[in-house]
Amino acid sequence: MSIKKTDLANLMWSEKYRPKELVDVVDQKEIIKGLSNLVKNREEIPHMLFAGPAGVGKTTTALCIAMELLGDNWKDHVLELNASDERGIKMVREKVKGFTEWRGATGEQQLKNLFKIIILDEADEMTSEAQTALRAMIEKGSEITRFILICNYLSQIIEPIQSRCVVFRFKRLPQEDVINHLRMICENEKVKFEEKALGQIYDATGGDMRHSINIMQAAAGMGSVSSTNVATSLGLSGRAIVAELLKLALAGKFNEARAKLLELTQVYGMSETDFMKYANQEAYEMKLEKPEEFAAIMAEYDYRLAAGAHPEIQLSALLAQLGKLAPKKQ
Repeated sequence: MSIKKTDLANLMWSEKYRPKELVDVVDQKEIIKGLSNLVKNREEIPHMLFAGPAGVGKTTTALCIAMELLGDNWKDHVLELNASDERGIKMVREKVKGFTEWRGATGEQQLKNLFKIIILDEADEMTSEAQTALRAMIEKGSEITRFILICNYLSQIIEPIQSRCVVFRFKRLPQEDVINHLRMICENEKVKFEEKALGQIYDATGGDMRHSINIMQAAAGMGSVSSTNVATSLGLSGRAIVAELLKLALAGKFNEARAKLLELTQVYGMSETDFMKYANQEAYEMKLEKPEEFAAIMAEYDYRLAAGAHPEIQLSALLAQLGKLAPKKQ
């Protein structure tokens, strides 16, 4: 029996409780205020660039803008792409260019629908060549198309694209807002929960709302959102494997660490960007003896990955380099 996409959205709390209007987006008050004013003046909508940590509402905000601007038929005029899936110039030329071509629209239709919207998630994963091609497309299609680019690292977006967009910097969500949202979901789903457990979820996810909701749903599936069930859910998460992997690599156990790496990338589907992010966070909490050496190695391989080097080869080499930090046997 197949599961429809709408049924899947209801099964996943992160989708079921995703805001449909800008006013419902958690926190980001200044950004939402500015965007709400822009939406009221449809003719003056610019290209936009959303930057900030994962799970703080960037993609949700982009979808809310599309729904408010284009109404019930917004899906017919919106192209949502994830640049981490297809990083190269081929994606820009085939998918983006094809969508921006306005086929058979009369002036009246164009005025009614205003424009098409392209939401390009994880745009910082695109190669520089693809970004250059995208810049040209932004210029040519601006009459009937608006781009909303989303990234974690603004520094990875080339300056010509930044200068053609209004940049909105999203901040990490505060603990109170995340816990209030988690509490609301528990109450709506009639799930028993402990306040301590909700705080535990926030501490583990660092304000990533999407990750927080997924962890909470996993805990709820065990009967209730208790501290014990949350701890178990966190133990099953990819980030916990990153911590274990780091300990193996830093102990010089390369083969065991690489096995964990393959589990992360092939079983959990973790991207190299998420791996680097979680590894950096876990290392900070581990209080290493020589954090400066660890930081230097991480920075080198982060640069290589950003430059387009093969992810699996580079992450394996990273583990080998971390093994050199293992204490020398007497």
